[in-house]
Amino acid sequence: MALLLPTADVSSSRPLVAFRLGSFPKLWGLFNRNCNLRHFSKRCVSITNVVYAEDVMVPGAAKSARRREQIELEHDSITVLNERIRRFHVKRESSKTAMDAEEADRYIQMVKEQQQRGLQKLKGNRQKKESDGYDYKVDPYTLRSGDYVVHKKVGIGRFVGIKFDVQKGSTEPTEYVFIEYADGMAKLSVKQASRMLYRYSLPNENKRPRTLSKLNDTTTWEKRKTKGKIAIQKMVVDLMELYLHRLKQRRPPYPKCSAMEEFAAQFSYTPTVDQKEAFRDVEKDLTERETPMDRLICGDVGFGKTEVALRAIFYVVSAGKQAMVLAPTIVLAKQHFEVITHRFSSFPDVQIGLLSRFQTKSEKDKHLEMIKEGQLNIVVGTHSLLGDRVVYSNLGLLVVDEEQRFGVKQKEKIASFKTSIDVLTLSATPIPRTLYLALTGFRDASLITTPPPERVPIKTHLSSFSKEKVNSAIKYELERGGQVFYVFPRIKGLEEVKDFLEASFPDIEIGLAHGKQYSKQLEETMENFALGAIKILICTNIVESGLDIQNANTIIVQDVQQFGLAQLYQLRGRVGRADKEAHAYLFYPDKALLSDQALERLAALEECRELGQGFQLAERDMGIRGFGTIFGEQQSGDVGNVGIDLFFEMLFDSLSKVDEHRVVSVPYQSVKIDIDINPHLPSEYINYLENPMKIINGAEKAAETDIWALMQFTENLRRQHGKEPYSMEILLKKLYVRRMAADLGIYRIYASGKTVCMETKMNKKVFKLISESMVSEVHRNCLTFEEHQIKAGLLLELPREQLLNWIFECLVELHASLPALIKY
Repeated sequence: MALLLPTADVSSSRPLVAFRLGSFPKLWGLFNRNCNLRHFSKRCVSITNVVYAEDVMVPGAAKSARRREQIELEHDSITVLNERIRRFHVKRESSKTAMDAEEADRYIQMVKEQQQRGLQKLKGNRQKKESDGYDYKVDPYTLRSGDYVVHKKVGIGRFVGIKFDVQKGSTEPTEYVFIEYADGMAKLSVKQASRMLYRYSLPNENKRPRTLSKLNDTTTWEKRKTKGKIAIQKMVVDLMELYLHRLKQRRPPYPKCSAMEEFAAQFSYTPTVDQKEAFRDVEKDLTERETPMDRLICGDVGFGKTEVALRAIFYVVSAGKQAMVLAPTIVLAKQHFEVITHRFSSFPDVQIGLLSRFQTKSEKDKHLEMIKEGQLNIVVGTHSLLGDRVVYSNLGLLVVDEEQRFGVKQKEKIASFKTSIDVLTLSATPIPRTLYLALTGFRDASLITTPPPERVPIKTHLSSFSKEKVNSAIKYELERGGQVFYVFPRIKGLEEVKDFLEASFPDIEIGLAHGKQYSKQLEETMENFALGAIKILICTNIVESGLDIQNANTIIVQDVQQFGLAQLYQLRGRVGRADKEAHAYLFYPDKALLSDQALERLAALEECRELGQGFQLAERDMGIRGFGTIFGEQQSGDVGNVGIDLFFEMLFDSLSKVDEHRVVSVPYQSVKIDIDINPHLPSEYINYLENPMKIINGAEKAAETDIWALMQFTENLRRQHGKEPYSMEILLKKLYVRRMAADLGIYRIYASGKTVCMETKMNKKVFKLISESMVSEVHRNCLTFEEHQIKAGLLLELPREQLLNWIFECLVELHASLPALIKY
């Protein structure tokens, strides 16, 4: 035992002695001089001015000892594994839907059918391939010199041009595509190029790839392609689990009501073909399905999305449930409230309420009480409807208008509703994540692309800013008796714009509107503009969504580069609601100051001038901005590995083979580790634990539950007792090995000389995907798959403890691939 040195007890006059155990150097003990061992926690008492040398603790460096222990823990292999488990598994495990293999088979088949319907319906404009997939390859004749392209086998190159050349042994000139790579020039026939080339573009500001690929060394390209493939597979599994979770939810179908005919008859317009289809889709979702609806209505501005929502609301309210209508701005919420009030005016029993920041505290409290008591059937409002104070009596439907305008927290709250109630999302330009779900068929979508018969396209003018151009545009609109929106990206600067316009049009009533105005002031301004008293409305993008002013047919957007593509499309949609030709003037300061992404956004907007192109525009926006992940707003950089077009093709290919990448776990108790290793714990550690058998049994029970429970157990053990001795670490690793093996479908592990064998239920395709994603080349290169056995050839026969450590590290690598696999 170490030499004991007296020291002072900081909490009493009774002296304490502190010591270190030579056989167990990382545990500190405190003895009361007249008592037995009290406790072994380094946190139980504050000891200052203490240092140690080997087995003697002397004043000055207890802090450095603790720091050294902390560093050891951070680099410990179990700690590294636990951190990865927390990072990748916590969300999935907390929301995982329990189902047996038979259920999983049935649901996987349903998902595949749903995916095929989604592809057929939403991607019908893509060139169909024989394999029922979709062709994202580029037509070589559409390429310009300097464009970056991707060859599926070689990688990323720069397109030089198409030239005629004569093949050896031939006199006929043939057209060839010339592509520059890092180590030379490649040429391939136009026919071959059309089968192998994809356009390369990235979802960020930088449109150039990091490097060009090499013709004579494709290993780097293969690694990038594999990385993209693994990222895609993870996306697919995330989608799969999200969809399976939704399919598990149940609610009784809504009854069909005869009053719907009366309600539909009050619609003052003749529905378009697409609108009728959307009506039918929503009716089937509500009256024929037992799973909650999660449908996207994607329709261009003014094409009648709101009417689809109104009919869904009518079904739900008729069944005695409440409906919530969520809008991103109070301006839009108020407009929805007025439209709903008007449409339900023939049904006096339906009570409608508007909740907004414009209300007094007493008005708000009254509405909140009515919502709680079920006295309000339809509640309209902004994000305040998602607050904790709003308690619904019997909520059945959530209608979300322009989801992309809400913040991350609001979107997470919206997502939480989807597990229990019906959700209908309205958008002309869905956020990339929403569109991505729709494209891949894991979310039902209805497209309204047919314009109302009286609508004409909006004329878009894109140019550099000048006061003369602004004055000319406004003068033209005022002379034909119309009104003008003038949109500026910042509140600071609106007054300056107002001064300039008042000087140009002194006799015209001009109004200001932005989100920081007092409620009464903003409400009055918007009402006066709607009534025609205000002729020019200078505003921020507060008018972006839903505002319907029939007489406003010119919109001017200054500093257009400050807006996103979806925002610009929405702003442009504020005009052109009547049969007059509408104009949208988009002004930028100087093209030389614009980023590549901003220029591409503007080019996309100019291309999508026709009516009903919001969906195609959103798809282009997705290409520019990248993909959002399923569980958050993080933009996916994985697209950059292969470019967007090849990424899409790989995505659809992965979706069509979703059931091939399925790992079937085995029960923990059935896993056998035939390696004779039973570590003995030091007697000091056994005495310190007080009840070691209880702790060891607890570890075994945690391992049997799942990897998350084992991680929590290990961290709690270390929090309470510090870092364990080596023998206890070996015992924990043995439990981790058994748990990870069970998750991977491995039911027996044994060693035969220099070979480690793992008998498994996984198939060869799953093993290939897992092994390709392994970071460690040492582990990956020694693994082979033969007849339901994973074999590892070692260079030499290892001692038992080292062998267990090697198996632990190998399984950690394999287990890291589980997020890319369906696990039922």
